Amino acid sequence: MSPRRLLLTPQDEDAPARVRRLRALGLALEPGERADPALDAFADRLAQVLAAPYAMVNFVGEQRQFLAGLHTPGGLPLPAATGADGTGRARLLARDHGFCPHVVVRRRALALEDVRDYPRFAGNPIVDETGVHAYLGAPLPDPSGIALGTVCVADVIPRRWGREGLQTIKGLAAELTERLVGREAHETREVPGTDEHGGRRDPHRDRA
Repeated sequence: MSPRRLLLTPQDEDAPARVRRLRALGLALEPGERADPALDAFADRLAQVLAAPYAMVNFVGEQRQFLAGLHTPGGLPLPAATGADGTGRARLLARDHGFCPHVVVRRRALALEDVRDYPRFAGNPIVDETGVHAYLGAPLPDPSGIALGTVCVADVIPRRWGREGLQTIKGLAAELTERLVGREAHETREVPGTDEHGGRRDPHRDRA
């Protein structure tokens, strides 16, 4: 086994580009920024569809993770999270917490039926701090080639996610990615003085 595979938190060379891309899409990455309630609603939907107590839309930055969409049992705080936003919800996670950093680096879905069966994941701090035993996550694949973040669910008991669970989480990830990337096209149409490609329109051309 190579030393790279033994890293608890994978090296994320796309992180700077991901942060720039998320900023360009107008997405919040800090508790003090205006969060999108639709992402909390999407996390609620993830939890419902996959019958899981925890669900998240997670943007993974260079040093930490921002839970832009968050569903927890009874709306209680996530024990490992910090940085409460205007709604009083803590949305920041250290980058070494949880399994989403592996998903964005791999750019592939990850299903862990019982994290205790995987030495690489069993010692993750999130396991002791939240009691999470099962995880299912998929990347948000941007057309630029990077993963914008993840959608994921987690449970405090082992879960057999199966092929159906994988297909479901990947389908929901594709749906949300389309919605997020669509923000860019919408904002381009809304900006005066730009053409349909997002470039500056020649004011003299319109007079011809």
